Amino acid sequence: QVQLVESGGGLVQAGGSLRLSCAASGRAFSMYSMGWFRQAPGKEREFVAAISWSGGTYYADSVKGRFTISRDNAEKTVYLQMNSLKPEDTAVYYCAAPLQRYSGSYLVKPDEYDYWGQGTQVTVSS
Repeated sequence: QVQLVESGGGLVQAGGSLRLSCAASGRAFSMYSMGWFRQAPGKEREFVAAISWSGGTYYADSVKGRFTISRDNAEKTVYLQMNSLKPEDTAVYYCAAPLQRYSGSYLVKPDEYDYWGQGTQVTVSS
């Protein structure tokens, strides 16, 4: 059973930084793409960033240039470095993993993922 555990959320002032981590277990890691999503109160879950099994990255326009997704295959962990945070970045952040190995394209839709973490709250104060 695949398990994903996020950590690193918290309260930060606008302009600050946070680094989220997502530790994966239950299967091999390096052959799978990974993604980060977020969900604010009253809104749908939205795509934030994805990293392919080969290390390529893709970002939502709203976070491009501010957020960086990376992975450490030896540690089975994916990271989301968030800089220049804005109040509109406030949300619960989730990491996700697909069932299929070696995905040929970036996975940007929630229904393209099969496994989800429990989420970590990020709150940015103005």
